[in-house]
Amino acid sequence: MKGIISVFGSSAPRPGSVAYEEAYTVGRLLAEAGYAVATGGYSGTMTAVSQGAAEAGGHVIGVTCVQIEQFRPLGPNGWVQEEIKYETLTDRLLHLVKNNEGMIVLPGGIGTLSEMALAWSFLQVGEIEPRPLALLGDLWRQTIRQFFDPAYIKEEHLGMLYFAESPETAVRHVIR
Repeated sequence: MKGIISVFGSSAPRPGSVAYEEAYTVGRLLAEAGYAVATGGYSGTMTAVSQGAAEAGGHVIGVTCVQIEQFRPLGPNGWVQEEIKYETLTDRLLHLVKNNEGMIVLPGGIGTLSEMALAWSFLQVGEIEPRPLALLGDLWRQTIRQFFDPAYIKEEHLGMLYFAESPETAVRHVIR
């Protein structure tokens, strides 16, 4: 195994949706390249990444937490081979952001936005060593375009983000 890539994404997408299929492809491509995947371990794109990686012979880590399971009672998806369980969402997020060689952010909601923002902030201030951070899909391009203001965000910090057009370009970026 070459290392771990953390993949963040929504719990909402279902099999057959574009978001689910793209997440499955991300997992498969990472496993084929020799990387383990770490996700939040639950449903939606987390399941899709896990399934894609497992079916390609990769190692699947699900980082779960008691706090989420109290909010939404469900256990890790069936493709998780190694569960790392924390009490709090904070500890879960810190693990996913800090313990990897790169990160891919799939489309998602508030939780995914918080993961992306935490990763970006940690990269900006040097809390974590420099590593690739790829944002997949137009949702992130639009979000950052609306958010970006050079009075608050330096161009070099914007440059820490890679806007991927496809699962293939996202994976290529993080394993380079």
